Amino acid sequence: MKNPAPYRYDIVGSFLRTAAIHEARAKFASGSISAEELSKVEDTEIRGLVQKEEHVGLKTVTDGEYRRSFWHMDFLWGLTGTQKVKSEHFSVAFKGFQPKAETVRIVDKLDFPEDHPFLKHFRFLKSITADGIQPKQCIPSPSMLHLICCIRETNYQPIERYKDEQVLLDDLAAAYQKAVKAFYAAGCRYLQLDDTSWGEFCSAEKRKAYAERGIDVDEIGRKYVYVLNKVLEAKPEDMTITMHICRGNFRSTWSSSGGYEPVAEILFGHCNVDGFFLEYDSDRAGGFEPLRYIGKQKVVLGLVTSKEATLENKEDVIARIHEAANYVPLGQLALSPQCGFASTEEGNLVTDEDQWKKLALVKEIAEEVWN
Repeated sequence: MKNPAPYRYDIVGSFLRTAAIHEARAKFASGSISAEELSKVEDTEIRGLVQKEEHVGLKTVTDGEYRRSFWHMDFLWGLTGTQKVKSEHFSVAFKGFQPKAETVRIVDKLDFPEDHPFLKHFRFLKSITADGIQPKQCIPSPSMLHLICCIRETNYQPIERYKDEQVLLDDLAAAYQKAVKAFYAAGCRYLQLDDTSWGEFCSAEKRKAYAERGIDVDEIGRKYVYVLNKVLEAKPEDMTITMHICRGNFRSTWSSSGGYEPVAEILFGHCNVDGFFLEYDSDRAGGFEPLRYIGKQKVVLGLVTSKEATLENKEDVIARIHEAANYVPLGQLALSPQCGFASTEEGNLVTDEDQWKKLALVKEIAEEVWN
């Protein structure tokens, strides 16, 4: 049976953390409550979030990433062969606020452990999701580990095993294949790979900086598509795997600018994901012309911003959907916010009420366009 995801109105995944989550995580950090007590608070708050997601009419729900500090680091730290490290600064600079200075390093052979905490997190989400609603799991793309450790890191020194980069790429693909199979066994049928590498590769400024270091960004992109397609070979037929491409989302700030043209042929033309969630909420994302490289993939247009509270004009969004349909058939298009509302636990500069108004607008527009 074909999986209907991604849906005509969908979500990227993260939600503003509640006051109870912030309080419990602070208490845990200070040692005043146990991990078990923190988990109980998270369970309670996630139950409430899922009820709100269902109430607003979503066909898929997430746990809001309530148990995470970052959208990507917590998952990468949980892989075998990686190490959490403090650093002088975060691995990429944002235009304003800066995230906590924590990063990841490859210290041994990469693998996906059977007890990765995200598996337990997903099983809990599935257990509280209503019948007829699809629980969605979001994890960082495999590209992110390579990007952070091997590309952004100017002093990268591979361990002995990974002096041959092809071994690293193949181990990374194998680890993620195991992840796909493990999430599937846990009942996951909708998996999203979150990825900011392509957002960086869209940026003329960052492409120039990488070129000055002797890095061929297009060649790196082809390697990432190789890894992604190897991972997707493990995908069962009734599972949907999508990719969300972002130009950075921290406290309503961003880290990259530039349209999709520089990566479109390599990524859209050759990556076998079932769909792309694409940021299109500002001029920084460019026009729809790069979508001409899309094949059978669905394209979820991120035309509603999660970075600010102002509600978009409905007719303007509808007009842009039809503009995109000049390059991808309307039947392959869908709508979502451009990103989550809290890619890190700090969250964007919007309110709880704002995020639900945004989702109600996304649903209203989608029902008007596709019904």
